[in-house]
Amino acid sequence: MTELNAERTRRAIVEHTRRLAESAAAAGPDAVVPTAPKWTVADLVEHVGQTHNWIAEIIERRITDPAQLPMEVAVLPADPREWPTWLSESAQRVATACSDDALDAPVFNASGDERSGTQFWMTSALNESVVHGVDAATAADRPADIDADVAAALISNHLTMLTSPTWELRRTESAHAIRGTGQTLQWLATDTGAWFVERRPEGATWRPETQQADVTVSGPAQSLLLTLTRRRPLADRAATGITVDGDLDLAQHWLDNTGHDSD
Repeated sequence: MTELNAERTRRAIVEHTRRLAESAAAAGPDAVVPTAPKWTVADLVEHVGQTHNWIAEIIERRITDPAQLPMEVAVLPADPREWPTWLSESAQRVATACSDDALDAPVFNASGDERSGTQFWMTSALNESVVHGVDAATAADRPADIDADVAAALISNHLTMLTSPTWELRRTESAHAIRGTGQTLQWLATDTGAWFVERRPEGATWRPETQQADVTVSGPAQSLLLTLTRRRPLADRAATGITVDGDLDLAQHWLDNTGHDSD
């Protein structure tokens, strides 16, 4: 899997949460989030801050039993002027919780994959900061800026989640939709990384490699991440530097059937 080291991940969580806070302030609390149209900016800020605090508590308490997951959530300050500080403290709390000492500690991994619980939650926190940071930037009409290594790590995380045991259990319709009879998709970053997906009868799989595929979607890692997470439509590929070689419908089918709950 394309991964960041722990220190790089912790710094990125804090930095992208800071950018999210700046964009939220620029957009205003009542602004609709175009890339998550059921949400306002206030909803977005609340979700990210609560999620970071929730993740931090799981790691701080070394929770291994899903029945013991936190029930209470952090409260969003009523005054939007307090949101940047609240978000900063939330991001710093989760970054601190994901210390080197915690990386291999016994912690529940909600995806059921081979990662340690802390590694799973740390990457989840990064995903929240980065992808929802793009949501906030879009609401404020500001450009997104994601380093290639961060985007690549989150693409790997995205595909790992889609092919995890938990996805099959909790998102059965999606997991079944992306099964197939050997169809292949190549996601190829022009600045870093490659991800080869095969749709098999028993479930989709992916490998970090380059192969001939039924469809190859190429572009900068940032653009691939935003396309895969449905923040930028595949139809906008000319504007994002994305190119498609092969079965366009196959790529679009994958995107149509791999949305996350928070989309």
